[in-house]
This record gives sequence, structure tokens and C-alpha cells, in this order.
Amino acid sequence: MNKRIGTLLKQKETGIQVVIKGWVRTRRDTGSFSFLEINDGSCLANLQIIADKNLPNYKDEISKLSAGCSVIVKGCLQESPAKGQQLELQVDLLEVVGWADPETYPLQKKRHSLEFLRSISHLRPRTNALGAVTRVRSRLSYAVHSFFQERDFSQIHTPIITTSDCEGAGEMFQVRASGEKDDKPFFGLQAGLTVSGQLQAEVYAAALGRVYTFGPTFRAENSNTSRHLAEFWMVEPEMAFCDLSCNMAVAEELLKFVLRDILSNCAEDLALFDKFIEKDLLNKLQNVVENDFVHITYDQAVEQLSGLNERFDFPVEWGIDLQSEHERYLTEKLYQHPVIVTDYPAAIKPFYMRLSDDGKTVAAMDILVPGIGEIVGGSQREERLDKLVSRMEETGVDPHEYNWYLDLRRYGTMPHAGFGLGFERLVQFATGMKNIRDVIPFPRTPGLAPC
Repeated sequence: MNKRIGTLLKQKETGIQVVIKGWVRTRRDTGSFSFLEINDGSCLANLQIIADKNLPNYKDEISKLSAGCSVIVKGCLQESPAKGQQLELQVDLLEVVGWADPETYPLQKKRHSLEFLRSISHLRPRTNALGAVTRVRSRLSYAVHSFFQERDFSQIHTPIITTSDCEGAGEMFQVRASGEKDDKPFFGLQAGLTVSGQLQAEVYAAALGRVYTFGPTFRAENSNTSRHLAEFWMVEPEMAFCDLSCNMAVAEELLKFVLRDILSNCAEDLALFDKFIEKDLLNKLQNVVENDFVHITYDQAVEQLSGLNERFDFPVEWGIDLQSEHERYLTEKLYQHPVIVTDYPAAIKPFYMRLSDDGKTVAAMDILVPGIGEIVGGSQREERLDKLVSRMEETGVDPHEYNWYLDLRRYGTMPHAGFGLGFERLVQFATGMKNIRDVIPFPRTPGLAPC
């Protein structure tokens, strides 16, 4: 019977025969035994293995085991007399599957800096911190799908290769076939890696009502910051017959749902982050789950920030896009809680956002959280054909290239809204990790594409 360590430690059964497959973390020897710490990745805790010196392969193999070696262990679980652990495994058979040279294996029994671990991205998941990040990330992904499936959203898979620039900023990676000629592009038009699945999600929202997409997106933005990646994952729901108020309610509910889920199911890993990465992380997450988000307009945000005796690197004035320092000041100092900012100037937002009656602002919203800044961006979409065409022309988007998108307004248009949740920023917020490169398995940033 194969058992994973996480399951065994939860069940706390003794006197049963089990098989454990994992990797050696440490070994220490006494007069009659060797004590091995084994981890199989299923949880933060190790399982202590007791190997008697009378085992047939003790001298030639067990006594030479070191950190990183992979093993298969068969034995009987018993109560541990030692403090700090409830179970240990008395070995009947230990098979060494793979050796790790202790002279060259870079992950020894000590704390390694996150900067160093980024240089060995193929080995860093074996550490406590990065293993915990991966488990929390996996659970957050599960919770995202659970949230939408329980609310009758249909998942759709939007294309990674697209001929539409959703944001209109031109920060797309070009996709070209080998030997492709400019006058004969492979897809008929110039293609790029998607920056968002939103426009295609709108197609299916106009048919199925409530949909979501969850996949990789790409930005060819030359930003080397702790908050930016060239490849990252986005959660993007799109809802027919939904206005900005409905949109904000769903986004807030989603954030609370997924954070509540990991508080229940990732307690051990979150405790690690609370102790070593961000002090008081657990209280921060609990506070988000239990309290309503603050709602302010862009006008109010600008008025509050510009009235402070605070020197920002980017001065605050109406018409600018709020910078990370402004967003964090709102959430960390003024309100100490997530903040939803609405009604941004039309001039700084994409063409698809619904123009307000004042002609100056759009029905947009950003959710800002402490330590991160913007984590969600969304809007009510412009459902009026004439207004959408005018906005396209004003922002330099050719309506003819988006004729299919305009058809959604010609045939059965309706109020609709959606948002994008940056998944890596969500993982950052949930774990307290300061650099976004530490919450995605293989970060892609300018000058860096490991593995």
C-alpha cells in the first residue's frame, strides 16, 4: 500500500505497513540506527525513518545516503517517542533509487536566499519555501475553478496566438513561422501571443451568459520589477447582463472564496510564510475574508492622495494612471484594507470600457490590495455600437480589424462586464512572497527564461 506523507500525518495511524517514495532531507547516525528525514512533496513536514544497522544494505547504501537521494521505503508506522513528531517509520526494506553527490548537490541543510534559488529554478521546488508556494498555488487554482463551476460559469479556452491586441498598447510578442514572409503571414494577418483572453471570452458570454478563461498571457514589456513577468496567468470571467456593480461583487466574492479555501486547506504552508516570509500574514488574509472591501472613485482617490504631505516619485494629479506607490498608500496606510477604485478617466483606459454619461470617465474598476497594489482590473464593456466605434477611432484602433467584435453589438447586444485577476499577484498576496518570480515555476522576464 503506497501512502503519501501528508496523508499519513493527518490520519495518525500506527501499526500499519506502508510504502513511502521520496527524497532524503537529512541523515544522522547513532550506535545502532540511522535516522533519515524523508519528504515526498505532499506536505511541508518530513517523516522520520529509522533504519537499523542490521539491514542488508546498511553499510553499502544506507550509511552513504545524503540530501537529495531518492528512496523507496517499506516499513511499519509507529508512535514516535521524540518531541515534535507523532509518527516514525521503522524500516523493513529501503531501496536507493537515485543518488545525489553530496559534493556538488547545491541544496544542503541550510537556508538559501531566494535570489540564489532563482539561479537553480530546476532544483528550487525541493526547498521548503518553494514547495509550499507550489502547493498553495495549486490549491488556489483548484479554488478558482471551484468558485466558477459552483456558480454555473462555463470554462472556455481562448487562443494563445491572436491577431487582436486587446489592450491596444502594442506590447505583444510577434509570432512568425520559420521562413515566413511579411507579405504572406502564416495566419493571414500579423499574429502575436495574447495579452488577454477577454475579447474572445466576450464572444462566448454573448452565447452562454457566464464564462471564464484561465490561462497564460504575455506582455512584451521591458519591466524588471518584483511585480512584472513577460509570461503570466490570468483568470478572466465575462458575464452577460452584468453591470459594473455586479462585476465588483463577483470579483470581491472570488477573492474571499479562494483565500478562505487556502486558510482551511493550506494551514501548514501558510504558517511557514507567516513565520519566515511576512509577519502577521494569517491575520491579513483573515481580515480580507471577513470584511467588506472599501469602495472609492478615482476622483476621491486623487483628492485624498494629492491632499497628503507625502512625497511620491510620481506626483498625483487628475488624469494620470495610479502608480504602485499610490495604490499601496491607499491600501496600506489610508485604509489598511483592500480598496476598489472605480470611474477612471477614459483617456487612460482601453477602448472597450463603457463610456460614462459625463463623457470623461469609464465604468472601470481596479481592486487594490496591501503589499501588491492592483490585483484585479475590470470594467463594464461598451455595449453600444456607435459609442464603441467612436472610442476605437479615438484610441487609434481600426474598427475594420475588429469587425467580428462589433458584430457582438450588432446582433443581440446586452450590458456585460468582466475582469482579469493576475494569478501570480494573487499567489504573492496569499503567501507574502515579495518577488513575483518566486511564485511561478519558471519565470520569464527580460533576459531570463530558465528551463
